[in-house]
Order: sequence, then structure tokens, then C-alpha cells
Amino acid sequence: MIPTILLISLVLFGVAILITFIRIIIGPTLPDRVIAMDVIGVNLISVIAIISIIFHTKAFYDVILVLGILAFISTISFSKFLERGVVIEHRRDF
Repeated sequence: MIPTILLISLVLFGVAILITFIRIIIGPTLPDRVIAMDVIGVNLISVIAIISIIFHTKAFYDVILVLGILAFISTISFSKFLERGVVIEHRRDF
């Protein structure tokens, strides 16, 4: 019963990732695309966690952690870029 539920959830997360990828392609604005990329990151973390449960291993936990950190940093960077136009400012007051 549980393996069937896990496989169904993998399929549903795959469909969610596909729909979100379509939102990235046709998204009307750039902030919509940034949020869609963040949603794909969260869905990928969920898929990796389910695969880790299916394989009965803890080896993927590091991958989940790194992917979560990268998704967070990329979302913050895109948000700062959309707000100001630059990510890293260089002030040179001589």
C-alpha cells in the first residue's frame, strides 16, 4: 500500500513540475517566472525525499539540504535583481 502511494505521489509531483515549467515558459511577468522556479525547487526537494524513502537510504539528505539552500539563495538573488537591477553593488567612494 505505501509503495503504491509513494509512486502515485512521484507521478503527481512530476505533473506539478511539468505544469510549473510551462508557467516558466509562458509566464506573463518575470516575477511569475522567479516564483515558478522556486516552486520547482521545492517540488524537486519533495521528489528526492520520496525517492530516499523508496530506496530506504539517508544518502540523499545532503542533496536535499544543498538544493534547498541553492533554491533559497537563487530566489533571494532574483528578487534583489528585480528590485534594484543589480545583485552585488560596488561602491567606490574615493
